[in-house]
Amino acid sequence: MSQERSEQPIDDADSPEQLLAALGGKYSAEILAATRTPTSAQALSDHLEIPIATCYRRIEDLTEAGLLRCEGRQLSEEGRRTSVYRRTLDRLTLDFTGDAPTIDREERSEAKNHLQDQLDE
Repeated sequence: MSQERSEQPIDDADSPEQLLAALGGKYSAEILAATRTPTSAQALSDHLEIPIATCYRRIEDLTEAGLLRCEGRQLSEEGRRTSVYRRTLDRLTLDFTGDAPTIDREERSEAKNHLQDQLDE
């Protein structure tokens, strides 16, 4: 299974400030860790014991930074359609040792997402 990796100067990233701000938010790391499979905001809130309003704010921040994406909509236990989210990468490294900072991203491949979905069923 191949991993998609890209290293780019930080100036070429969508928004380094937004990326760092999203990662620095309380609960952001926990949300990213919990979204290896499509997960609703309510499920994240319940599982991580995060207030639902805070959970939605972090989801918005992480989505805008390109770290999380909406995978579609599923029926909740209450029969409502809810959006489900999955992280877009498995690893992110910021390197400040060169002349210009770089970001090394290890993106999640569709094959890995599909395999993870099968394992979790």
